[in-house]
Amino acid sequence: MRRAGRAIAALLAIALACLFYIYLTVPDVRRLRAENPPTTAFMELRAREARAQGKALRRDHRWIPYARIAQSLKRAVLVAEDSAFWEHEGVDVEQLRESIQIDLARGRIVRGGSTITQQLAKNLYLSPSRNPLRKLKELFIARRLEAELSKRRILELYLNVIEWGDGIYGAEAAARHYFGRSASSLSAAESALLAGAIINPRLLNPAHPSPRLLRRQRLILRRMGSVEPPPATPTEVEPVPAPVPSSSPVPLPGRVLPPELPPPPPIP
Repeated sequence: MRRAGRAIAALLAIALACLFYIYLTVPDVRRLRAENPPTTAFMELRAREARAQGKALRRDHRWIPYARIAQSLKRAVLVAEDSAFWEHEGVDVEQLRESIQIDLARGRIVRGGSTITQQLAKNLYLSPSRNPLRKLKELFIARRLEAELSKRRILELYLNVIEWGDGIYGAEAAARHYFGRSASSLSAAESALLAGAIINPRLLNPAHPSPRLLRRQRLILRRMGSVEPPPATPTEVEPVPAPVPSSSPVPLPGRVLPPELPPPPPIP
C-alpha cells in the first residue's frame, strides 16, 4: 500500500509539474490584438519539411481584412469547423468529451474535437502532433486567446493563417489559387468547397472536388443559414459583392435551420 501511495504521489507531482511548465510557457497572445503574424508554427514546419526533402519552398500567404472576407465563407467555415463558436470559450466541452470517448473505444486518437480557437492555437504556436501534452498546451493557449481577443479577431486570424493546400495559407491565397478571384467575391458554392477542404487541405482540392468533398459541400450549403459570423467593427464597412457565377456544381439548398435551434452536429 505504501509503495502504491508513493507511486500515486509521484504521478501527481509529475502531472502538476507538467501543468506548471505548460502554464509558464504559454505564449503571450496579447500582441495579436493589433499585429498580424507574418508566419506560423505550421508554416515553419512545412518549410523544414521542404528543406529536408530537398524541395523548393512554396508559400502563398496574403492577408485580407475580416471585413473583406465574403460572409458566405465565414458562415461555411463556422458550419464545417465549429458551429458552436459563439457558445464556447475556446473549448467545446461536449465535443471534447465525445472525442475522448471515441478515442478510448478505438484505443487510439482518431478524432480531435477541436474548436476554431484550438485550431488557431495549434497553427500559430504548435504542431500537428497528437501528443497528449501538446494537446493540453493547445487547450491552455485556446483559453488565453479567448480571454485576450474578440471572437471576430479570432476568426479573422484563423481565416488568414490556416493551411488550404500545399504552400497555400489563408482565405485570400486559397480563393485566388482555386477560383481565380478574391476571398471577398466568393460564391456560396465556392465557400462551401473551401470550408469542406479544411479537414484535409493537402488532399482535397476545391477546384477539382472529389465525391467526398462534394458531399461535404452539400451538407455545408444546407446548414449555412444556421450560423451568424461575428460582425465587423463599427469602423469597417462590410462589402456586399455581386453574385459570381460558379463553375462548381451547386446543389439545391436544403432546409435552413432556424437560429434558435441548437448547433447542428459536426460535418463528418
